[in-house]
Amino acid sequence: QVQLVESGGGLVQAGGSLRVSCAASGRAFSAYNMAWFRQAPGKEREFVAAIRRGIPNTYYADSVKGRFTISRDNAKNSVFLQMNNLKPEDTAVYYCAADLTKYGTTNAYDYWGQGTQVTVSS
Repeated sequence: QVQLVESGGGLVQAGGSLRVSCAASGRAFSAYNMAWFRQAPGKEREFVAAIRRGIPNTYYADSVKGRFTISRDNAKNSVFLQMNNLKPEDTAVYYCAADLTKYGTTNAYDYWGQGTQVTVSS
């Protein structure tokens, strides 16, 4: 029902900033809850941040609170993750996800993008 494509990943030095983006297809983007997850080599996919449909309530993993900000632009069918003060531990493939019903830390979102690599060097 919706296709998600991430972009904006790359290589940054520790302490730097990066913004990853997720572009969604379809005309009903505003009806979806959106989220960002990440997966590092040898680790399971973990929750990073989520933003509700409608009024943009947000929720963050403790590991990124105060450093990362999730936002959405419904007119552009896009969701963003601004990452500041990056640490080597943030290195992972970052995925965006969408769901009409679920919201928050659940790993059971219905739709997923292919991911974009973020690498933070020491």
